[in-house]
Amino acid sequence: MAGRVLCVALALAALAGALGETRYEKFLRQHVDNPRTSTLAEHRYCETMLARRRVTAPGRPCKPSNTFVHAPARDLVAACSQAPDPATGFHSTPSAVSLTACRLRGGDTRAPCAYRARQAQHHVRVACRDGLPVHLAGTYAAPQ
Repeated sequence: MAGRVLCVALALAALAGALGETRYEKFLRQHVDNPRTSTLAEHRYCETMLARRRVTAPGRPCKPSNTFVHAPARDLVAACSQAPDPATGFHSTPSAVSLTACRLRGGDTRAPCAYRARQAQHHVRVACRDGLPVHLAGTYAAPQ
């Protein structure tokens, strides 16, 4: 399993390099959808967006999960100016943002990929490089 994940990660990194994307541009392509794209079939938002954004593609394994943030990129850049969490090193958005969490249905990672979409208002954790978000590390609900 770890070997497979490494192969997928290397293939995605090679694809990003082939596309001439910076890590920040790749982050935007994979995770920012602002304003939220309305799709012809709302129940297919995840499948549509993951294909449009070249996160999934024929012949590649389905990504187990992906999150699309429906906030301006500047809100995620602002997270990089926040103090990182001492335990994880990740930065969090100062306020909750609208997002859609896509999770692969079932355990099969072979195409066709089918996802379950869940909308939420959560804080977003990111890894930053040179003041820009480059990895979406997770989300969490605001404390009550």
